[in-house]
Amino acid sequence: MADTPETGATPPQNNEQNLPQMRILAQYIKDLSFENPGAPATLRSNQTQPSIDLNIDVQAKALEGNSYEVAIIMSARAQRGEETTFICELTYCGLFDLVNFDDVSRQPMLLVECPRLIFPYARRVFADATRDGGFPPLMLEPIDFAGLYRQQLAKQQAAAGTTPPNGDAPVQ
Repeated sequence: MADTPETGATPPQNNEQNLPQMRILAQYIKDLSFENPGAPATLRSNQTQPSIDLNIDVQAKALEGNSYEVAIIMSARAQRGEETTFICELTYCGLFDLVNFDDVSRQPMLLVECPRLIFPYARRVFADATRDGGFPPLMLEPIDFAGLYRQQLAKQQAAAGTTPPNGDAPVQ
């Protein structure tokens, strides 16, 4: 005797096979560099705060099948006047499997959502590298990857002489 009554109705079709799916397969440091060219003089406690120039880039590369490597490339150069205090560079990557994404939705997933998922780990590695170099940890603020993506699209459209689909002028 079965525990469920037989109604004769057919079960609903499972469309989960066709839904977009994303999996993180791995996260890793691809490249990490820390330079402290003025040490030990730059490590004295009576020093003024350095000015820090920070650059962040996101890149995505297709691999075999549905796999993609997404890289967050971060670099910071700290200076006191003309003297370089430290240089920290990190390429932190995630290996992602994206299934059932069309061409329109794949790019924002790779350049917005995937970096958003791995950024906290890259941020920690970056902070640890500066701390281990003898400086206070460089704690990066959260990044608006969607905003960066929109700026990148606007620059591409401006270079091509087109306007975004919603008719707005490109944002500079």
